[in-house]
Amino acid sequence: MNSNSFVMESRPHESGTKHVSGYANYIDDIIEPEGTLYGAIGYSKKAYAIIKKLDLREVWKSEGVVSVVTSADIPGRNDVGAVHDGDPIFPKKAEYFGQPLFAVAATSTELARKAVLKAKIFYKTLKPVIDIKEALRKKLFVLKGRKIKRGNPSKKINKAKNFLKDSFILGSQEHFSLEGQIAFVIPKEDNDFKVYSSTQHPGETQQIIAKMLNQKNNTINVEVRRIGGGFGGKETQSFIFAAICTLLSKKTKLPVKLRMDRDDDILITGKRHDFHSDYEVGFNNRGVIEGVKIKLASRCGISPDLSGAINSRALLHIDNAYYLSDISVENYLCKTNTSSSTAFRGFGGNQGMMVIENIIDNVARFLSKDSAEIRKINFYQKNKKNITHYGMKIEDNIINEIFSKLIKSSNYKNRRLNIKKFNLKNKYLKKGLAITPVKFGISFTTRHLNQAGALVHIYYADGSIHVSTGAVEMGQGTYTKIAQLVANEFGLPFNKIKVSSTRTDKVPNTSASAASSTTDLNGAAAINAVNKIKKNLALFVKRKYKVKSDKPVYRNSMVKFKGKTFLFNSLVKDAYLNRVSLSSSGFYSTPKIHFNNKTFSGRPFLYFCYGAAVSEVLIDTLTGENKILRVDILHDHGRAINPAIEKGQIEGGFVQGAGWLTIEEVNWKSNGELTTHSPSTYKIPAVNDMPEKFNVKIFKNINKENVVNKSKTTGEPPLMLGMSVFFAIKDAIASVGNYKIIPNLNAPATPEAILLSINDIKKKL
Repeated sequence: MNSNSFVMESRPHESGTKHVSGYANYIDDIIEPEGTLYGAIGYSKKAYAIIKKLDLREVWKSEGVVSVVTSADIPGRNDVGAVHDGDPIFPKKAEYFGQPLFAVAATSTELARKAVLKAKIFYKTLKPVIDIKEALRKKLFVLKGRKIKRGNPSKKINKAKNFLKDSFILGSQEHFSLEGQIAFVIPKEDNDFKVYSSTQHPGETQQIIAKMLNQKNNTINVEVRRIGGGFGGKETQSFIFAAICTLLSKKTKLPVKLRMDRDDDILITGKRHDFHSDYEVGFNNRGVIEGVKIKLASRCGISPDLSGAINSRALLHIDNAYYLSDISVENYLCKTNTSSSTAFRGFGGNQGMMVIENIIDNVARFLSKDSAEIRKINFYQKNKKNITHYGMKIEDNIINEIFSKLIKSSNYKNRRLNIKKFNLKNKYLKKGLAITPVKFGISFTTRHLNQAGALVHIYYADGSIHVSTGAVEMGQGTYTKIAQLVANEFGLPFNKIKVSSTRTDKVPNTSASAASSTTDLNGAAAINAVNKIKKNLALFVKRKYKVKSDKPVYRNSMVKFKGKTFLFNSLVKDAYLNRVSLSSSGFYSTPKIHFNNKTFSGRPFLYFCYGAAVSEVLIDTLTGENKILRVDILHDHGRAINPAIEKGQIEGGFVQGAGWLTIEEVNWKSNGELTTHSPSTYKIPAVNDMPEKFNVKIFKNINKENVVNKSKTTGEPPLMLGMSVFFAIKDAIASVGNYKIIPNLNAPATPEAILLSINDIKKKL
């Protein structure tokens, strides 16, 4: 790559100023054509029931109502399932509390929301299944689970000098994006529709709507300029809102906007999968794991949604950074009368990682050793113990270097001694310290999704450049980084590059902006398009000016060939006047990856991201309140395209991960009603939850794989750094029993959970 100041430079986010000033346009900011209507959804107030009668007469009579739609108005497929059926737009039988049953279009949002409340719905109530354990007992599953095995774990466990057996529960998590679920649809001529959707997957949105309307895909144009956060919650969960909004628009032949109220948004949409795990582990006196057997059961909700892939990724990351010679894992995808659990940052990988980290932590406490020591002794190595349980050789392992460096730079050992002294002196306030590693695989585990397209245009009049890709800007800075990559390739100032909104009529067949692969895929596709244009220019120069065009240098708005130099603007104008194409499409598909789902073996990832975090916490043993005092992070992001953006992702990911494991609690009543569906009942991390000292450093490293700029992603992996907070809390609790009793602590470690764990230890003393 050409040297240029616009790559590997900490540039501001391209919309940063607009974000903080309020000038960034989201869907709700789009100017509405005259006659625009506003939608609202009527949903089930039962978690499991046969709908005997749906009486909407009073809804139709309600002030401002123009139209009402039900399942009878759907001309095509009544389902928004992306991979499997099971997510009806409007069902005949209600299967969770909050499931859409009908929708209204009215002259205002307020009137539409008032109207849906006037529906008279007659149910035959059935007994819902909410709990994972109950679903297991009744053998209710959305998909068949699987069992993977390496070696002979039962034999190794039986022969091991030490043995532990226990359970561990991981809670759910609400996405709580700043911008809620919203869609805006404008009907066009020839029964076409322009769809604005806050979605991570415009291509799939297009397909879902086309199938619902029984129309061709080319009649649906989905556009996304930016979305106010997604975190996986807008990968599939946005589909139903775009579909209902389009259905209302089709019936009324008018523009329709459907903007969800926060409470209704949370009630209707799926969350992170919560997991129940059972394990048996055998280990030697040094703490080396010799055999481990794990059972994983997840709450999937009413349908498969993406549960198959999410649970598979949990299996793929059950090792985290540890070599497990003899292991078996079986999983169960439990069907419950709750909204369909869905993609969330980490995509099941973090749940698998937490299970093994809890096992490692308990092994250390059983042996009365520092968990950092036990973690280190079980790490993958470079020339041995480097094959995963699914058969992939780890070729880029740097976890040992990161871990050792962070222990030293964070002063971990001395702080641990000081914390033990503090805990001896203080009866009610206790400190805890923990270090946890991260090894996270990068690529979609569904192979065909690892592809991307792009369009690049040069405007000859001024040399400015327009770029379109399938990437969705969710706030993560992917537009900024793609612009930097293109500017670097052409040797142009950053302000000469314009990355446009994502549109299905420009770049079709797009993959979701997910799996931490958005810039890797779409940035590479854009560079591929750039290289095609450069090839056209090189052939033109060779033909017209008779100079060698091998490897021209693009730098400082100049193009230098062997023996001749051009101003970039002059060259492209010259090329245009000589009828040379200044536009090209680009394409990229991830190399090397392959995976056999039947044998559960292969290479599902192009590379791994590594990192580690040290967290120090303070807990009040009388109230369960806790505070993060200090965090030290050392994370690997390769040769970063934009270090400032990557650092922001690391910080944000850590906070979101810590929130999931400490304060974000999702609760359902036994009747299936979600009780945590608003900011008043569901708490996300705020300013006061931030560490008092937050030290984030980058591990200097270059991606060994041929990825754009030799960078590494920072989308999902930093979330797993938050694991260190949970285990620091667990360490503080352990001090109550002088570190002799293994705390019984599940996630999230809320104040209530902390108090219960402390009381449990006191009973055993």
